[in-house]
Amino acid sequence: MSARRALIVRGGGEGHRPIEATEMFRSFLDDHGFDVRVEESHAIYADREEMARIDLVVQCVTGCEISDDALRGLREAVERGTGLAGWHRGIADSYRNSSDYLQLIGGQLATHPAPGAGAQDQDGPDETVCYTVDVTDIGRSHEIMSGLEDFTLRTEQYWVLTDDLNEVLATSTLPVRPHRPWHRPVTTPAVWTREWGQGRVFVAAPGHNLRVLRDVSVRTIIERGMLWASRGAAA
Repeated sequence: MSARRALIVRGGGEGHRPIEATEMFRSFLDDHGFDVRVEESHAIYADREEMARIDLVVQCVTGCEISDDALRGLREAVERGTGLAGWHRGIADSYRNSSDYLQLIGGQLATHPAPGAGAQDQDGPDETVCYTVDVTDIGRSHEIMSGLEDFTLRTEQYWVLTDDLNEVLATSTLPVRPHRPWHRPVTTPAVWTREWGQGRVFVAAPGHNLRVLRDVSVRTIIERGMLWASRGAAA
């Protein structure tokens, strides 16, 4: 049996360490029988023949713009069965020029509200908060979250714009604070999956830096999410 093929596409803002972050998971893919190819540009998405051979795309691209040909190629590949997985802004804050990309992913990181005026760390304003990632009822019965309990992170907390085609496996709740303009707690997805044509999409909102990606729960969720999204996983 030939090895499954994974494509890592990385780039964009260096603040999220796309090279180091994706290398953290490359050995996991190797160990699970994937032949891994790495690209520093999304231009490969426009190569229909190559994308047809890819079983899993792991994308870590913050920001940037995407060409019509590349976006069309990515969407068509997922519709034909290629899996798509990623975390944080590498997947849920990519290609903001494209509503068609947003529709494919099923969620966009709108913002990470600051904890309040005056919060500082050694590098300037501290935008991290301590919050709980809550596993949903759907999540508790899903293979990605199996055996995991609610867990706490100290990092940016994300307000996610989304739709109800997603299967939401975990959430986080942004509380009301005197300095914030909303008037009731807002619960948004933290981990979700999405089926698109014959393909699967997996997104984890946490992953701002390498420390967060090393968290045992976060890393477990991403590793399982990649396997779940890969072509043929359902079989």
